Amino acid sequence: MAARTKSAKERPSYRCTECGWQTAKWLGRCPECQAWGTVEEYGAPAVRTTSPGRVTTSAVPIGQVDGRQATARSTGVPELDRVLGGGLVPGAVVLVAGEPGVGKSTLLLDVAAKSASDEHRTLYVTGEESASQVRLRADRIKAIDDHLYLAAETDLAAVLGHLDAVKPSLLILDSVQTVASPEIDGAPGGMAQVREVAGALIRASKDRGMSTLLVGHVTKDGAIAGPRLLEHLVDVVLSFEGDRHARLRLVRGVKNRYGTTDEVGCFELHDEGITGLADPSGLFLTRRDEPVPGTCLTVTLEGRRPLVAEVQALTVDSQIPSPRRTTSGLETSRVSMMLAVLEQRGRISALGKRDIYSATVGGVRLSEPAADLAIALALASAASDTPLPKNLVAIGEVGLAGEVRRVTGVQRRLSEAHRLGFTHALVPGDPGKVPTGMKVMEVADIGDALRVLPRSRRREAPQDDEDRR
Repeated sequence: MAARTKSAKERPSYRCTECGWQTAKWLGRCPECQAWGTVEEYGAPAVRTTSPGRVTTSAVPIGQVDGRQATARSTGVPELDRVLGGGLVPGAVVLVAGEPGVGKSTLLLDVAAKSASDEHRTLYVTGEESASQVRLRADRIKAIDDHLYLAAETDLAAVLGHLDAVKPSLLILDSVQTVASPEIDGAPGGMAQVREVAGALIRASKDRGMSTLLVGHVTKDGAIAGPRLLEHLVDVVLSFEGDRHARLRLVRGVKNRYGTTDEVGCFELHDEGITGLADPSGLFLTRRDEPVPGTCLTVTLEGRRPLVAEVQALTVDSQIPSPRRTTSGLETSRVSMMLAVLEQRGRISALGKRDIYSATVGGVRLSEPAADLAIALALASAASDTPLPKNLVAIGEVGLAGEVRRVTGVQRRLSEAHRLGFTHALVPGDPGKVPTGMKVMEVADIGDALRVLPRSRRREAPQDDEDRR
């Protein structure tokens, strides 16, 4: 019986050529990377053991390690330095991911030119465009510098050769999915190729003390393309966000070994390139002399940065049996929940049979619960065709029972609203220290909040006991 049983060495094994996943039997589709026809048979690896070897550097007490070697150097773009935690650390590898056309290449080309100097050369390697195409963009955004070197390469060995020739302090690779190694099977952009290219560049960055910026693609769902191992290997992961039809762009830290992930950088994309916005709240507001029905202002937190944003709502009589519910910049589920709360707890029944459109100004996306109260007041103002008081902001989460709950950072939100000239605010109970000269009204539920609407023009709004008599 023992003679018929194959040993572990003789037993066949199967491995995916794309991601390296192993199995004991053949499969048509790899369960790990979902690729078809990539599982092939290969001999089972022999069991190996690693014996102690010669150490390269001796272990020392942590207090004797020189931390000055990890001092960050500015990129020349203050908004990007804010997200990075002060700048680029020598030897750090940063992965910048975003949708096509959002402005990644434009921003990094600007960074390449501003960070180049006599002592710090910059090498920009493009695998998606020709050198002449990058030069045209550099002329447009004025990103020309004698210490900025440009190369168009898709071979990993050639990229490493450029590092030996230029000896840069900063390497920018656009993008990591376009470079391939001839020693690895698979097409450029495959999991095995991306892992090999990233690993080689990370080793080169650590050995040379060179900062590296890698551009990464994203999938249809918005996740970073390639193996998840890529995000674990790099030191910093930045997400470049923004609606391609709007001017606003946000750089958000997803992972940062040298700082926090609470910071967000704001940029404006225009014909002359991309510029940082130290005070971006003006993009999210509509300047008008008199208030308009269906508008309400709130203060959202992007990381640790407070931004004043405007919520707009419009209600019209529906011409179809099923009224429309359209949102832009707001979560449809949260708008639907506010409609239900207004109808049941706020006793506004005019919303159920009307088309409702809600949106934000300037392309900002409001997803945090602190915008619930502003959404509810904008919908109620549109339904009653009554404008809210001028210079009013609303902050708070609204529950299904109609209660207004506390949110984080109320004092920072109120300080930002006061700085921009707003004098009145609706907030949950116990807001803390209030800025001098600002009138704050604490509301416990949606009924209290709706009382800011003028009673003379309010339609089907909640009534108190005296009105019912």
